[in-house]
Amino acid sequence: MKPTLGADDAVLLTASNVVHPTGQHSPGWVRTRGDRIVGVGGGLPDGAPDQDFPGCVLTPGFVDMHVHGGAGAAYTSVDVDKLARVAAFHLRHGTTTTMASLVSASPSDLERSVALLADLVEDGVLAGIHLEGPWLSPRRGGAHDPRQLRPPDAAEVDRLLRVGRGAVRMVTLAPELQGALPAIRRVVDAGAVAAIGHTDATYEITRDAIAAGARVGTHLFNGMRPLHHRDPGPVLALLEDPEVTVEVIPDGVHLHPALVRHVRRAAGPDRVAVVTDAMAAAGMPDGDFRLGRLDVHVRERVARLPESGTIAGSTATMDHLFGKVVRHSDLPRSDAMLQAATMTAATPAADFERPDIREPERGRRADVVVLDNDLSLVAVLRSGRWVEPAGST
Repeated sequence: MKPTLGADDAVLLTASNVVHPTGQHSPGWVRTRGDRIVGVGGGLPDGAPDQDFPGCVLTPGFVDMHVHGGAGAAYTSVDVDKLARVAAFHLRHGTTTTMASLVSASPSDLERSVALLADLVEDGVLAGIHLEGPWLSPRRGGAHDPRQLRPPDAAEVDRLLRVGRGAVRMVTLAPELQGALPAIRRVVDAGAVAAIGHTDATYEITRDAIAAGARVGTHLFNGMRPLHHRDPGPVLALLEDPEVTVEVIPDGVHLHPALVRHVRRAAGPDRVAVVTDAMAAAGMPDGDFRLGRLDVHVRERVARLPESGTIAGSTATMDHLFGKVVRHSDLPRSDAMLQAATMTAATPAADFERPDIREPERGRRADVVVLDNDLSLVAVLRSGRWVEPAGST
């Protein structure tokens, strides 16, 4: 079932379920005008619908705050068409708001990438840029090029923020590195989110970083000193602080489903952000790819460095992860969908102070994902306009 593409005027959508973080309507409807939502409700609306989705679920457009690539391309490319292709691929899978993540690289390569991506942010293709590195721990570097890992330098931090022209919205760093706490303060003062990740920090150092202004834990558990009963490390510090949002990658590869459920219960869905951490192989057949300057082998949809076997991002899309969260939940389906909507839209939107995209309410941007009863993607509406459905890259 595919919706008919229409003009961006008034549109009434009806479905068997309308799910958003603050409630659920069965049946329900969403009315849009132009790029805005003008009404949401339950039962039968006044007037005939422009598009009816029987047996389907309408949920907020997904917000992915950590994605490196897809459709065979990466956000490190110097080809603007490839950069746009990544965003378009994930949009067709329901990600109506995308943060472009960069891996650790040389100062010149990072400046070039940030400048190119800043143009796409200004054009509205992307919501911002996420610097995942290069200020990461060599002990927890994961799939980052170890030759490019370094302590944060104030001049380099300031230069990248300046080149980004306000588009750098999140920076992940390891707080135990020399100069990291001042760097966190510089990032926060610039209006960006400081995140803790790829770190060997102790519990105490992580607490110091949170006190300095860090507010996100990058892909919790992955790329971090593990939780230990005498040395809790960063995981516990991030989970227990009510001001911190933690990212999870619930693809069944990065985290066991039981651990995802535990994080949701411990932190609450309003502090958990589902992310893909997708790399170029998302949407592609198994094969050989690149993450930054490192070779990555993808076998049975799992991306790993060929020599060490280290996980190198994911091949997931947000529609796939939404379904995983619901199916692996220990809650009734209706409650699981509510919490999945929170973790895939409202929580990450709140982190970046984007109330216009948090949930389908009057005055919000008209971003809606339509899923069938099996939670497979049917259609995507972004800013009141239908997007080409997923299928080809």
